[in-house]
This record gives sequence, structure tokens and C-alpha cells, in this order.
Amino acid sequence: MDYRNRKKGKGPYYIFIFGGVMSGIGKGIVSGSIGALLKSAGFRTSCMKIDPYLNVDAGTMNPTEHGEVFVTYDGMETDQDIGSYERFLHEEISAANYMTSGSVFKTVIDNERTLKYDGRCVEVVPHIPNEIIRRIKLAVKKSQLDFLIVEVGGTVGEYQNMLFVEAARMMKIQNPTNVAFILVGYLPTPPHIGEMKTKPTQYAVRTLNMAGIQPDLLIARAQNKIDEKRKEKLSIFCNLSINHIISAPDMESIYQVPLELLRENIVKIILRHFNLSIKKDLKKSIFLKKWQELVKKINLRSALKVRIGISGKYFRSGRYTLSDSYISVIEAIKHASWANNIQPEIIWLDSEKYEKNPSLLKELAYFDGIIVPGGFGSRGVEGKILTIEFARKNLIPYLGLCYGMQLACIEIARNVLNLKDANTTEVDPNTKNPVIDTMPEQKVFLKEKHFGGSMRLGQYLCDIKKGTIAFKAYKKNKILERHRHRYEFNNQYKSIFESAGVIFSGINKERSLVEIMELKNHPFFLGTQFHPEFKSRPLKPHPLFQAFIKAALRRSKKRIKKRIKN
Repeated sequence: MDYRNRKKGKGPYYIFIFGGVMSGIGKGIVSGSIGALLKSAGFRTSCMKIDPYLNVDAGTMNPTEHGEVFVTYDGMETDQDIGSYERFLHEEISAANYMTSGSVFKTVIDNERTLKYDGRCVEVVPHIPNEIIRRIKLAVKKSQLDFLIVEVGGTVGEYQNMLFVEAARMMKIQNPTNVAFILVGYLPTPPHIGEMKTKPTQYAVRTLNMAGIQPDLLIARAQNKIDEKRKEKLSIFCNLSINHIISAPDMESIYQVPLELLRENIVKIILRHFNLSIKKDLKKSIFLKKWQELVKKINLRSALKVRIGISGKYFRSGRYTLSDSYISVIEAIKHASWANNIQPEIIWLDSEKYEKNPSLLKELAYFDGIIVPGGFGSRGVEGKILTIEFARKNLIPYLGLCYGMQLACIEIARNVLNLKDANTTEVDPNTKNPVIDTMPEQKVFLKEKHFGGSMRLGQYLCDIKKGTIAFKAYKKNKILERHRHRYEFNNQYKSIFESAGVIFSGINKERSLVEIMELKNHPFFLGTQFHPEFKSRPLKPHPLFQAFIKAALRRSKKRIKKRIKN
């Protein structure tokens, strides 16, 4: 960054963040952290994710391969990084802040078919990068931003994201004083060598150079803090001032990252690059003070613990357990636990093993709470239903999210109402008791095999019944929550369920859709058709997760007392 003799430019300002060496090094967390710091400094800031996939959105991707599908308030199925941005910025991100190669190509081809290019020869360059630039500027205009942080998916050197890199290069040429480039590179420390290696990041920078881009800032990710010798090497071989190489070691919590980057003076470096003055003293930022208090609370490591089991199906990848498929659920559990000065112990429950050997269900007695999150299809479903039955009968706090609510209804129908063949038409289209059935408009989509972007998506209104667990949690009678489903509770069974002690405490009155169900005479048994985890924030935990964790804590204390007594 050469800021000598530079004139102060007019906003908006764009920061492109690229990843080097390998995926999964935390570009999304870095993007969200920089956004949070610039916001604290008084600038209107947001983040955008551009993914190199030819999928039009993230909705049709396998969660085991790609991670969680995060849904925005306005109904876009996006990459999980959008969720990270919302949690770090503590504000909603719109559909305009997400794009894929597929959506860009589709727009360009549609424009060509409708003669919007006036019969010109449409080429990959410049027409694809121009569409990318148009979308980036549209996101800024829509939210009236000072800064937009644009995270480029994938790693430098991949064919898939070269057009995004080209768009960034073109934006720099068009307005050099308003664009900055940051590379997040990884410095491995091979155990058999015992020395931190800079060469992989050097190659990443050179690969970016070959695309016409010189990073203005290098964020050096590593297991430990990088030393001055490594900084000197990177400075020489990456053509950067040593002050513009920022150490970003592994942290116990991702929520420590903004404070670590602040200590490395990243805000001052960025603002000096754009010849800007800080608008708000960071020492006086209420947002940042609350964030610092949160980190202190996380690091205190409370002695109070709750053991939460998550019965999912998208966490196995070969010999490895991947948690990215349920990242918003995990974070929501943490947010609610920290707010109650508790440390959560999260354990993955393999529902398929309970199908094969139901006697293993007895291990669930040692849990303080059980969650069945969203999902699709028949694999592992019977094991989840067995898990729900165990939680219901043994008075273990239970939270069902989307599919988790639907399966709780099936379990009650079978084992309380004695409708033994009760099912969802997603699993058994011919069931005689379809307590969960396809939404009417979804039947057309399914018949035509139109799956992408066709579910009930985004934010919808829900009315809460007074005197219920849900009302005690929310403390209000109208809420807005985000959805992603095409099946729903079949209202034909509503009265018979209510006679068995089920309370339908949340209803979308516009269409008479069941949004929340809960059970009488149980410490906490609640299911939601929506996804409350999408709205949980580290400084503002979701009310339902708060209520669930409090119920789990009560069980934990009882369990400990019983163990001491015995």
C-alpha cells in the first residue's frame, strides 16, 4: 500500500479477500471480523460472498461436501459464510450479497437471449466480469454502504474463480483509489520439520500476481503467531511492507479473531490505504466493548456444563466428522450457553446406529438436551424417531428444527396416538396417515422435478399463543422467522394431536400453517418448522435456544445431584 501523496477518494470502498494455499483457513471469519471492526469505527459496512460453483445457489448442494445452506431473510439459499457475516456484523445480509458463477452465467445468457447486448458477440471476458461488477455495485447501492468486503470463494490459481479475480482486477483499474486486495494465506508447520514454512503462501501471492493482482495486505494464518523472521521472508518475496503482514494464529474461539486483528492494527492500515480518517473512536465503541465482554466470558470456561446431543446425518465424510453442515445450530447452542455462563459439550449422535441396535439408546440418558436439526430424505430417519421417543419418555429437553419438528410429530402419532403407519410423504408417499404432507404448491414443483429455489424460503410471520413455552421464550405474540421446507404438518390431524397433549403454539395465520409445536407435561419438548438458528447472534442469542439451554441446565443440575447422592 503506497499512501504517499494520495488524494482522499470518494466512497464506496471495496476490499477483495482471496484465499491461498488451501480452503478452510477462515476467509469468511476474517471477512466478518474486518467488517465488524470497520462498523465499530463508524463506517456502514457489509460483506459479500462470490462462489465459483455453477450451481445457481447453494440450495441443491450436498451439505456434507459444501457445508450448511444458510437462508437469508429474503429467501436466498446461500453459502454458510453469509451466516458468519450476519453473526459478526450483527445485522441481516440480503440476497444481493451472494452470487455464484452459475447465477452470473445464467444472467448473461438470459440477457443475450433477450437481445440486451444489441446483437453483439457475447464473450466470457468482458461480459462475465462486467456482470460480476454490476452485482457488486448493486449490493453497495442497495444498502448505501461505505465499505463492501468481497470474499472470493476457493483458492487462488483455481480455474473456477479466475473470472472473479478478473472482475476484481478490472475494478482496480477503473477506480484504483477505492479498491484494496487482501490475501489470506496459510503457513504450515510440518511436525517432522518443526519449522513454519512460508513457501506455500509465497506461491499463492505469485499466482495472484500472474492474474494481475498484487495484494495490499497479507493475513498469515498459522497454528501459532508468526515471528519476525517469517514476516521478513514474506515481505521480501511477496513484495509487501513488513507492517502489512498480519499474524492470525489459531484461536480457541472464532469470536477472538476481531480483537486479534485489532491488536495487529488492521483498521489503521486499511484506513490509511484509502486515505480515510476513523469516524468513531474504537475505544468508545459500545459494540466492541460488548464483544470484548463476550470473549472474556468465553475464556472464563465456566464449571457449569450441559451435554447436548445432535442427531444429524450430514456430519460423516469418510473417516472424518464434519460440523460445517450444522454450523448455525452449533453457534446458536454456544451463544445461548455463554449467555447463561455455561460451557456446552456438543456430541454427534449417529441415528443409523440406533436403527441397527436400539439397545444403544440408553446412552442418551446421560445427555442434558437433544436436538434433531433440519434435513432431507429417509436415511437415518427411524433412528431419529427412536431418539425423539427416548427424549420424550425420559423427560430429556428436546428441540426439533424443521425436519426435527416433523419427525417429533410422527413419533407422537405412532407411539401416543397409535397411528403405527404414520409418516411423512417425503419418506412414504403412500402412507395411510400422512401427518406430514407436501405443501400444495410444492406438489407441482416435485412433479416437474423443479427443486432449486422452489421451497418455502425466507422470513414469514408467526403468531405465538400465550401461556406456552414459546411465548415465555419470545415474550411477544408475533415473530418473524426464516424457513426452508416443502413439507408441513397436516392440519387434518390437528385436533387428535391436541387431545393427546400437543400444543400448537406458533401458527402462520395467513395460511394456517403450524410453525411451532410443544408438549404438555414435559420439561421442554418443542419443535419449530422454521430455522431459529439462522437468527442467533453471539451478542443476542436466540430466545428458543436460550430456553432450551436453561432446561438442559436444570436437568444437568438434577443429574449431578443424583450422582452425588448415590
